Amino acid sequence: MAMADPLLFNPRTYDPSHFDPETRRLLRATVDWFEERGKRKLIEDYRSRAWLADFLAFSAKEGLFATFLTPAGAAGEGAPDKRWDTARIAALNEIFGFYGLDYWYAWQVTILGLGPVWQSDNAVARTRAAELLAEGEVFAFGLSEKSHGADIYSTDMLLEPDGDGGFWASGSKYYIGNGNAAGLVSVFGRRTDVEGPDGYVFFAADSRHDAYHLVKNVVDSSKYVSEFRLENYPVAAEDVLHTGRAAFDAALNTVNVGKFNLCTASIGICEHAMYEAVTHATGRILYGRPVTAFPHVRRELTDAYVRLVGMKLFSDRAVDYFRSAGPDDRRYLLFNPMTKMKVTTEGEKVIDLMWDVIAAKGFEKDTYFAQAATEIRGLPKLEGTVHVNLALILKFMGNHLLNPAEYEPVPTRLDAADDDFLFRQGPARGLGAIRFHDWRTAYDAYAEVPNVARFREQADALCEFVTTAAPDEAQSRDLDLLLAVGQLFALVVHGQLILEQARLTGLDEDVLDELFAVLVRDFSAHAVELHGKDSATEAQQSWALGAVRRPVVDDARSARVWERVEALAGTYEMAP
Repeated sequence: MAMADPLLFNPRTYDPSHFDPETRRLLRATVDWFEERGKRKLIEDYRSRAWLADFLAFSAKEGLFATFLTPAGAAGEGAPDKRWDTARIAALNEIFGFYGLDYWYAWQVTILGLGPVWQSDNAVARTRAAELLAEGEVFAFGLSEKSHGADIYSTDMLLEPDGDGGFWASGSKYYIGNGNAAGLVSVFGRRTDVEGPDGYVFFAADSRHDAYHLVKNVVDSSKYVSEFRLENYPVAAEDVLHTGRAAFDAALNTVNVGKFNLCTASIGICEHAMYEAVTHATGRILYGRPVTAFPHVRRELTDAYVRLVGMKLFSDRAVDYFRSAGPDDRRYLLFNPMTKMKVTTEGEKVIDLMWDVIAAKGFEKDTYFAQAATEIRGLPKLEGTVHVNLALILKFMGNHLLNPAEYEPVPTRLDAADDDFLFRQGPARGLGAIRFHDWRTAYDAYAEVPNVARFREQADALCEFVTTAAPDEAQSRDLDLLLAVGQLFALVVHGQLILEQARLTGLDEDVLDELFAVLVRDFSAHAVELHGKDSATEAQQSWALGAVRRPVVDDARSARVWERVEALAGTYEMAP
């Protein structure tokens, strides 16, 4: 039996002993449920687009969603294991991604549906939500609409006052996961009698009510991404979760909480696909030699491996900032869109690199890879596109690179605490004023690693760019140019948290060096892209070419990392 790689999730050896006993039991029970179900059934359910009734029955029996998604304040007496704990939520995202995004999706949209409820002062609705979770129900988040998409300011879900403190709600919603089965749907709308933001309302609806009309599933999948319509749906006063600007803030803050689940789901997808790909490639003989003897194959699989390790390190460290957040520490508002746009797009690259190697095998119907290749595309496109999130992180660039503040170091946060700040984040504004600890500290700690030092030159160059050649007033409206700058900044932040986590976990320096060789190449590629942008000035063009660097090549190091990759072959195959 080959040794499992400690950096990757492997169901055969998985024992989350860093968590409390009940969390450990539930995570392991989830893995065991999938393994006992077996690969054939998993793929058959995916291909036949079966609704997830068996999985939800398992979750209900074990109290999985109820334990992980009920904040301590809503748990009531005698439920010591119920809390909102981002560390264990992240662990479960990874497991769901590993076995299939359909399972993750039902859980993810339940999290979104709960967001407005757990942020609400409405005790009746909170109690109701906790009861529904305990009964094994799923939830839904009724925010987006067909004609408005991401523009949530323009809602056509209209609430007409009924004269008794309630409303009649009419309108339709689109792309609403679990809309076919949710015990509670959090719906965003606006009053007909109040103009502007003061008219916004978040209310709770029941998908089984006669005035709730399920129109269709808008995708061809086990994920039920619904269109539904309300026609004179009676909204009582106790169904109202938020009104006015607070309703709008609840929408954005819910997306903030849910957005963080995308990165770990994409990690799980990549891990399962990697076991299949490396095992297949290692056993494949072409022209009398193993496929893995070819240099380009080694390069692609090694790149895929170190990119995946980088995804994991960044996401694990981001958990600590998420859990340590508070009114005076909102650094998570940068790291969160980073997990969304950077980690999920890295996931696409990981799949693409492996797919280049296994080629036609990646289409075969008895592989997990065939669904991984499709599903990995979805994550960068959920909870705001990559562009929206890149534009968001640019707001932090000046302060992050050039204007650090003092913070106590954030420790590793695997403790069994309730992350209640996530449900009282307050108004979603003031992003440009958020300060960060000095990013250079993480890089200084690894200054002797050749490619970390090489990448540091590029990061320093970006600071010089921001000081001397930053986009001017007109350019700051050219999103095409700004997105190229955003990619460069994202790499510096990505590297920073990777290095912090590497230090906390004692990461093998060969792997770290190889990973930063990839990041150096990425930075150079984005710099060349900036050089070619229509509106780039002479100064920006020459800066861009000046920031191109060649990674430090070390054949012995690359060979040692390749041995780690090759050793993945045969370490995991899902039960048939």
